[in-house]
Amino acid sequence: MSERVLVAVEGGVLTATLNRPDKRNAIDTPMIDALLATLERADLDAAVRVVAIRGAGPDFCAGMDLDELLASADRPVQQNREAALHFASIFQRMRRLPKPVVAIVHGRALAGGCGLATACDLILAARSARFGYPEVQRGFVPAIVMTLLRRAVGEKIAFDLAATGRLLSAGDAAVVGLISRVCDDAELEAQARALLQGLAAASPTALAFTKQQFYQLDGLTVDAGLRLGADVNAVSRSTPDFRAALAAFLKK
Repeated sequence: MSERVLVAVEGGVLTATLNRPDKRNAIDTPMIDALLATLERADLDAAVRVVAIRGAGPDFCAGMDLDELLASADRPVQQNREAALHFASIFQRMRRLPKPVVAIVHGRALAGGCGLATACDLILAARSARFGYPEVQRGFVPAIVMTLLRRAVGEKIAFDLAATGRLLSAGDAAVVGLISRVCDDAELEAQARALLQGLAAASPTALAFTKQQFYQLDGLTVDAGLRLGADVNAVSRSTPDFRAALAAFLKK
């Protein structure tokens, strides 16, 4: 069995490449295990400043492995629930990682593969990329990823995508807020490099505070969010990164 996820670290960027191109990088249990191990490595390695997730071959990821899904139809509900929670733990681990996670998407990002991209903090996509949740067309439900999808695009668009399974172009995905940036296919590598290098060069402390506060705002009232912001503001002023960056700026 080939490595499900290829990992390389260079210039503060850990690149995790989904490596089942013959299966359109379909997500199976070994790939879930490999992604979780990769995120753990990124968390523990101080040299890693940002994580990039990519797909080998023509597509980013076509979703869950259909052979595994079909086999699960004969298993007990509790066993399937444990498998679903195992997949969901990737998204939880991404949110807890105090470093930005960026999806670099080309080709198709569908179903669980679209969910994997949606779970990332940023998504840069080639203009020819396609995004969608076609599970309903296969008698299935985008259940695990729906929480993230609803937060990303709001109720009406999220329900539309989940209930119809329609696919979006990269441009349309950007308009509804599903992805962050779109670029011409020929510019994807250069744009990805610039984005990742910029994040890797930024203050890791400031990025960690930014990411932590950003996701803690889910469900908070305006007053509670402002209080959280004041706490983060106060603590961030005392960090070495802040002192050094501000002193350098004032010397210009």
